[in-house]
Amino acid sequence: MVNILYFASFREVLGQAQEQLNGQFNTVDALIHELAGRGDNWKMALLDNQNLQIAVNHDVASRQTEIKPGDEVAFFPPVTGG
Repeated sequence: MVNILYFASFREVLGQAQEQLNGQFNTVDALIHELAGRGDNWKMALLDNQNLQIAVNHDVASRQTEIKPGDEVAFFPPVTGG
């Protein structure tokens, strides 16, 4: 099981702030592809988003980061500031 958190605008777009997902995902990319199969909002927010920010167990991560059962994966939209 992987614990998934969705922050900021992802909460509204995807309709939830967190979930637990059963399955065997070797990398963040494999998880993203699984989630993208849920529909267009998921695909646009996670799969097609080239500026997607990711953390695994509170550490900055990439799509190639390995994950294992029990890990926490967090997705953040791009942040702008000035």
